[in-house]
Amino acid sequence: MLAQVHALAVSGIDAYLVEVEVHLASGLPSFTTVGLPYGAVKEGRERVHAALVNSGFEFPLKRITVNLAPADVRKEGSAFDLPVAIGILVASGQLEAPGLPEGALVGELGLDGELRGVRGALPMASAAARLGLRWLTVPAPNAIEAATVDRITVLGARGLAEVVAHLKGQRGLAPAAARRDGLPADGSSGVDLADVQAQPAAKRALEIAAAGGHNLLLVGPPGTGKTMLARRLPTLLPPLALDEAIEVTKVHSVAGLLRPETGLVVARPFRAPHHTISDAGLCGGGSPPKPGEVSLAHRGVLFLDELPEFRRSVLETLRQPLEDGIVTIARAQAAVTFPARFILAAAMNPCPCGHRGDPRRSCVCSDETVRRYRARLSGPLLDRIDLHLSVSAVGYRDLRVSQSAESSGAVRARVEAARERQARRVAAGRPRLNADLGAADVRRCCRLPPEGERLLEAAMARLGLSARAFVRTLKLARTIADLGGRDAIAPADVAEAIQYRATDRGPPSGEPAG
Repeated sequence: MLAQVHALAVSGIDAYLVEVEVHLASGLPSFTTVGLPYGAVKEGRERVHAALVNSGFEFPLKRITVNLAPADVRKEGSAFDLPVAIGILVASGQLEAPGLPEGALVGELGLDGELRGVRGALPMASAAARLGLRWLTVPAPNAIEAATVDRITVLGARGLAEVVAHLKGQRGLAPAAARRDGLPADGSSGVDLADVQAQPAAKRALEIAAAGGHNLLLVGPPGTGKTMLARRLPTLLPPLALDEAIEVTKVHSVAGLLRPETGLVVARPFRAPHHTISDAGLCGGGSPPKPGEVSLAHRGVLFLDELPEFRRSVLETLRQPLEDGIVTIARAQAAVTFPARFILAAAMNPCPCGHRGDPRRSCVCSDETVRRYRARLSGPLLDRIDLHLSVSAVGYRDLRVSQSAESSGAVRARVEAARERQARRVAAGRPRLNADLGAADVRRCCRLPPEGERLLEAAMARLGLSARAFVRTLKLARTIADLGGRDAIAPADVAEAIQYRATDRGPPSGEPAG
């Protein structure tokens, strides 16, 4: 006898349909899974056997063959346990479910028949809705996450017996309701830009970075507030739109980072990996490939503290995602693509001891030591960072005198207004942020007045800026004009943009270039 059950599998942050075919034949009892099963899929036969028996069903002592189609794609994960168990019950005549072809089932089975959560429930629900299925049964911990998707009924079950009772029509499962979790709609997270004393130039740089989606490098002695500033960058970003929130939730779902009973994530991600991270940890990898920190920071902020302490090979893997906004991981079996559109916020000391240019303490590093330290960062990587800013030490008076600093909410209002200007300027389907503009968009949107042209030409000659740095300076000037509410870029906007490129070609003495 033959039974067919719809299941779903994840590839990247998307999912595809898998037909689970179960055939029972006479002969010596056996259980064979074909269709390129791997790892947990192969082990699933033991879980299915125990779950059926411990849930009160009969395990057929026949020759059982399970085929996972398409058979030329490797299957991984434990989400096939539930559809295989249901297929065995249908093929053995213990279950009649005429509505089975209208939906799909996913879930991992415990030995007692309990359903446990799986990774990628949201991508699976999206795929099921796209394919026109009417319902999807998932483990109860994944139900709220999957219910975020419209146009499909999501049913959460806690065990195999509940699913069977529902399919028989004896005891129906209640549809899951969507719910949003995460930070409040205003993007607050318990920190605020008003917490930072002084540092007006650094706060201005954060505002520009948030408005245009630009990458940022803070250079300064220890204790000047570089980390404190970077951690407040997400509070300046507008709340996630619905499509952005779905993208972020998909990435975290595939990575297995969503808590049980978690719905749609609406908080801007902030990721701060340690400098000992590996290439795969930063950009993704493994078998099966999983998203790395650059993808977990999608639509948010990736903060790399002590930037030169990261291995150079690890930092060089950032070049492609910073340019393209995606990460493609190629393996022998297939290639998967993860989104990676984030704002890079990095911090570093001016020298190994950290005190070059610090008026409070003397630097003990030689010029050659400083050169070797800065050489850990390649020119192509620095070119992809739009704002380079020197952060100076804060004095006693600035720390102790009460000052009325702007809150994150006030700055965020200006950022949102600037982003609205950017969105109105580009056609539908084009990049909405200045940092993402293509060559044609830059030529159209970033025209300079004659004085601005002369300023930029002189800066290229003096600072030795590359063609990429030239284009990024134009985008930066466009963002500064947007924050000022100007349709045309002014010479002052170009001058301010140029000053943010000055330190990436600074002298080894640590003194500001210029």
